[in-house]
Amino acid sequence: MKEELAFTLRPMKEEDYAEAHDLWMTIHGFGIRSIDDSKEGVSRFLKRNPGISVVAEAKGKIVGTILCGHDGRTGYFYHVCVQEEYRRHGIGKAMAIFCMRALQEEQVNKVSLIAFTGNAIGNKFWHESGWKMREDVNVYDFVLNEENITNFNS
Repeated sequence: MKEELAFTLRPMKEEDYAEAHDLWMTIHGFGIRSIDDSKEGVSRFLKRNPGISVVAEAKGKIVGTILCGHDGRTGYFYHVCVQEEYRRHGIGKAMAIFCMRALQEEQVNKVSLIAFTGNAIGNKFWHESGWKMREDVNVYDFVLNEENITNFNS
């Protein structure tokens, strides 16, 4: 029988940045962008999308995050993670539901996310949670700022 783990969810605040960033740096394979994931970049994102990003807390510390935003039509999840020792307790699913409900309140009807192909744990989670991998589209990026470098945690 799996041990119950008490955790709470709440909207992410700018003051959570340092602790959230510390968590992101512990996640194997996690990509951190030099500008977008800076304190200023995350602050800008949270101000543009107030109240819909989430943190999970357990034992007084942040153990999970989702940066959630939308363009008025589609919602997007970024930096979905749960600290390794807190996985498989429903935290990831609860955070996703929190964000999806917040998006529904904003009258957004669809959510998209990107999971790196090498992220076996994340891809398994999304598949098992009922998300569908699209095979009818290609995703293209055009870099507007070459200084916004992605570094991956090893």
